Amino acid sequence: MDKNKTNSQRALRLGNEPIWSLLLRFSIPAIVGMMVNALYNIVDRIFIGRGVNSIAIGGIYIGMPIMLILMAFSMLVGIGGNTLVSIRLGEGKKDEADKIASNSLMLLIIIGILLGAAGLLFLEPLLRTFGASDSNIMYSMDYMRVILLGAPFQAIGFGMNNFIRGEGNPKIAMMTMLIGAGLNMLLDPLFIFVFNMGVQGAALATIISQFVSATWVLRYFLTGSSILDLKREYLLLKLEYVKKIFGNGFAPFSMQIAASMVTALYNTNLQIHGGDLATSSMGVINSVAMMILMPVFGINQGSQPIMGYNYGARQYDRVKKTLLYATLMATAITTTGFLIVQFFPDAIILLFTGAEGAQSGLLPIAVPGIKTLLFMFPIVGFQIVSTSYFQATGKPKQAMLLSLSRQVLVLIPALLILPNIFGLRGVWIAGPLADFTASLITGILVFYSIRQLNSQAKKGLI
Repeated sequence: MDKNKTNSQRALRLGNEPIWSLLLRFSIPAIVGMMVNALYNIVDRIFIGRGVNSIAIGGIYIGMPIMLILMAFSMLVGIGGNTLVSIRLGEGKKDEADKIASNSLMLLIIIGILLGAAGLLFLEPLLRTFGASDSNIMYSMDYMRVILLGAPFQAIGFGMNNFIRGEGNPKIAMMTMLIGAGLNMLLDPLFIFVFNMGVQGAALATIISQFVSATWVLRYFLTGSSILDLKREYLLLKLEYVKKIFGNGFAPFSMQIAASMVTALYNTNLQIHGGDLATSSMGVINSVAMMILMPVFGINQGSQPIMGYNYGARQYDRVKKTLLYATLMATAITTTGFLIVQFFPDAIILLFTGAEGAQSGLLPIAVPGIKTLLFMFPIVGFQIVSTSYFQATGKPKQAMLLSLSRQVLVLIPALLILPNIFGLRGVWIAGPLADFTASLITGILVFYSIRQLNSQAKKGLI
């Protein structure tokens, strides 16, 4: 079977196959991939907690705002470009999709190099700003120096993997994450326990894995396996495409930048009201939240090309069904995670720290923290999937509002006010307050958007 026929069949199934089976086919590999991808940071923290100490977990978490910024720019280009590519493929504009994908690759290379260099240049003042203490800053610096060297690899691997998924090949996208995370899991204990490299060993394992993932992604596009053709003449940046890529990717970008700001605020408040152990507790809690939310992000990635293609093809009923089924799947996952956290918090914390966590006094801080912070998780899945719906249908303003509603409109003010009143407990309750408020706003916007979509379907308008 020739490439054009294979590519045509791959694209057409987005508009013809039953939504439920299509969503499962796309989401399950993405869920597996995102879960495995989450293990980059989680495995690092487990091995460091057991191989170094609990304070080192906090040191790594201090660097999380920087890692979120790196991911934000990868999402800006990767998700923004993929949204456009999915719509253009749905409209039958293959050549324009190629140009957008090629411009996206060049943007990712440039951004990865610039961010890595800037981060290395200003690393210590950044970490101090993000809440590092004298006890944990050396752990942070040792870890982040290595991570920033691998910034271009992360940008290419994470950013371009969106296009593999968006063109209808989720299994290859899943393999990208499996290869990288699997290698990371093998190298972590080797570098930490055998070579006794501590946090630097964990970081080295991460960037080697990211390099291999980036190589795998580029191989896919350059060996004729892709629908998209990355051509040398298309790599020259075109302002028209750059603006559209940034415009459509701005919502997830804003969400990640806001997450970086929130993490820095969390770190500062945790250090003031709970000290190093509170910061380390948050490192563990954040890892658990990632394990719950990464499957939801996988559902987002699986549903986005389906909604984008069918929106471009004006099959609005399929767009609405995809949103409904994705919401049900996401809610089931976040509710299950909520129940596990509420009933087994001690076991979860000790998984990261071993007996040292109980001896150091981490448990009395981390257990009430995790139970409170994740209290509204049953409704979080709906909010996340709905943001992806607006993004996939080319409505970046609504997507941006929803992305920022939790982080900027509610959570940042809450973190500025509540800890001053309730101390450490105020740090924990800010999260569920923001989750509830953001979900309420999301429900209102989705209601009016679906009503508008129904009106467009009746009038035959785009």
